[in-house]
Amino acid sequence: MGLRDKKRNQRRVLSRRSAGPRTGEGKDFLPLEGKEQRIREKQQPEEPENTATVLYIGHIPHGFYEDQMQGFFQQFGAVKRVRIARNRKTGKSKHYGFIEFENPEVAKIVADEMNNYLLFEHTLQIAPVPLEKVHAKLWKGVRKGFVPVDRVAIERNKLSKG
Repeated sequence: MGLRDKKRNQRRVLSRRSAGPRTGEGKDFLPLEGKEQRIREKQQPEEPENTATVLYIGHIPHGFYEDQMQGFFQQFGAVKRVRIARNRKTGKSKHYGFIEFENPEVAKIVADEMNNYLLFEHTLQIAPVPLEKVHAKLWKGVRKGFVPVDRVAIERNKLSKG
């Protein structure tokens, strides 16, 4: 059997396979019952509802702080909480933060529309944060604002005690 015969046989086999009915087409199948059905259901990934209401906001420009952010994003819908990450020592912004909306649809719209939005020569990076990734202490101390720590007094007390 030469090379030509092998190729000819391969073509015949392929043409027979493609000519036949595909699985599920033209045949009556009984639905799976019992163990097989449960296995199939487990293998099929279910699409969870998008209930993420918390958004990550990156590349926040200088001067665009909690109050300005609250006012800006209220045009989309009700804002629950806003938090900007700050340096503990100086209180300056770390240029990223989080915002929580009351409605998940509003959060999705904001994430889609405001991602890569140019604001004060900075491109905002906005992404939804899944519920399982939201840390319990994310919103700790959100309403009290930033109070700078008197580091000089702390160091003075350390020296006087020691």
